[in-house]
Amino acid sequence: MNNSERTFTDGNLLRTFVTIAECGNLTLAASRLNRSQSAISVQLRKLETDLETSLFVREGKGMSLSPGGEKLLPIARRSLSELAKVQSLFAAPLNGRIRVGIPDDFDEGVLELALTEFKRSNPGVDVIATSGCTAVFPDAIRKGELDIAVCSAASAAPGEVFREQQAVWVAAKSMTLDSNTSVPLAIINHGCWMGELPKVKLDQIRRPYNVAFECTGIMSQKAAIRAGFAVGIIYESNVEPGMKILSRKDGFPPLPKFKRSIVIASEAPQDLAQAMSRAIRQAV
Repeated sequence: MNNSERTFTDGNLLRTFVTIAECGNLTLAASRLNRSQSAISVQLRKLETDLETSLFVREGKGMSLSPGGEKLLPIARRSLSELAKVQSLFAAPLNGRIRVGIPDDFDEGVLELALTEFKRSNPGVDVIATSGCTAVFPDAIRKGELDIAVCSAASAAPGEVFREQQAVWVAAKSMTLDSNTSVPLAIINHGCWMGELPKVKLDQIRRPYNVAFECTGIMSQKAAIRAGFAVGIIYESNVEPGMKILSRKDGFPPLPKFKRSIVIASEAPQDLAQAMSRAIRQAV
């Protein structure tokens, strides 16, 4: 097809593409979109035909982005965000209050973007944000203390999964680790599994360690790691310049992928919760 003859890709196709990318599975994507699997398969084929490229690699029961899909995803998200802004010009303004739980290990740019975009689009809504360990959020949802929360889990995650993140061991690039000495750990200690994970993993391989630095947030943990003071576990997306990822060849065991999910309380104001959910998804 001549470039000048390409048809313009509509928002529904882009929305289907982004949803499949986030779910990594056609069945889950169909459930989220409230469409049949065959219907979204047709939409995906239409989009791939329009763009004359393959967007996914099929692997077993799942799907991962192809190089073309990786290139399209950020542009598709921005396009959907712009379409949402156009629609909001003619929509009734939202009002009320929304209580949201945000993981304290979210990248600060993601947190800022999500909250800023939500407040810009919904100036009449009061947002009460809580940042902390995601392990406590499901219980807070059940108790009616939060309306919506982002949760994390290494296995079955509550709510609707929208992202997976790989946990990694990291240290300062300048740090030299002797396999015969105890590993100095920097851990986030606020009573949840993330603080115990490095100790559990090193116990499993009988590698000695000592807790050299304890804190309650990722910013302090990353500062200790950057300083070459200790080794820590963070998400791969949070690795910064000056840090190096440690692997089996360095004497560190593999770590799981963690699922990010959004949980919405049944009694939450659903219009506000869905708007906040969209803001969070677009930010990541």
